[in-house]
Amino acid sequence: MSAPVTSGSRTLAERRFLGTELAELAPEEARFHVLPVPYEKTVSYGGGTARGPAAIIAASGQLERWDGASDPGADGIYTWPAVDCSGPAETVIDAIAAAVARILRMGKLPVVLGGEHTVTWGVIRGYLDAGMQDFGVVQIDAHADLRDRYEGDPLSHATVMRRVVEAGIPLFQLGGRAYCEEERAARAEFAVEYIDADQLVPRGIDSIALPGGFPRDVFFTVDVDGIDPSVLPATGTPVPGGLGWYQTLGLFESVARQRRIIGFDIMEFAPIPGFHAYEFAAALLAYRLMGILQRCA
Repeated sequence: MSAPVTSGSRTLAERRFLGTELAELAPEEARFHVLPVPYEKTVSYGGGTARGPAAIIAASGQLERWDGASDPGADGIYTWPAVDCSGPAETVIDAIAAAVARILRMGKLPVVLGGEHTVTWGVIRGYLDAGMQDFGVVQIDAHADLRDRYEGDPLSHATVMRRVVEAGIPLFQLGGRAYCEEERAARAEFAVEYIDADQLVPRGIDSIALPGGFPRDVFFTVDVDGIDPSVLPATGTPVPGGLGWYQTLGLFESVARQRRIIGFDIMEFAPIPGFHAYEFAAALLAYRLMGILQRCA
């Protein structure tokens, strides 16, 4: 293999997901469209999520194309430049929405890498702006993110799912284990379905059945703190008692076999300097989810 061309602090290949293994494609030729969104404005404990997308993409260069069951890269992976996250929250949300809507209008599947979980509201706005109305959201997360305001801010990682359900989008939550009384009430008010970690983890449940009336199309959002910190501690708000690696994959696959997953994101990854195993784990998670969607198509 020839030496990679370099540009700035990273090689050009390292700026594309699995760029060391896959030839660069035109956007029209790829099924999976990776969108980095290094947004970090409202984190409430540890920081670093702004560095998450670039770290995941760089680590993806160490992945094997064969994920153990198939070659997701064969469907084509295109990586967009990172969304500019330098402006006010409303401006960034609009930019995320525009980027996601552009991918959807091309008939492609968005794979969004954050960034704090606020990003997901911009992603959902993109689906709405692209004319998609009848879809639900499935969320893996330690937290409910259903507060109306957090520290006075309606656009926060702790309020993102409140904005989603207020838009009339059905929500199913998996792995929750840290939420407040306001969020418990919001679950009832907005008819949020959920299975918390205290039910999933002790019993080793890795497959769930969505309610019969849940929409056919599903966007799947993964906050990495939904996974137990013994597996993936590189996040600002780790909570013990979370999902295992294979359990996380199994839950995603069980949804993919019942519904059509129209995109997914991975949020709240905050690299820990010197511990590249976690960057690799986050990259592998993204790629394994692509593989599940390839096989469930």
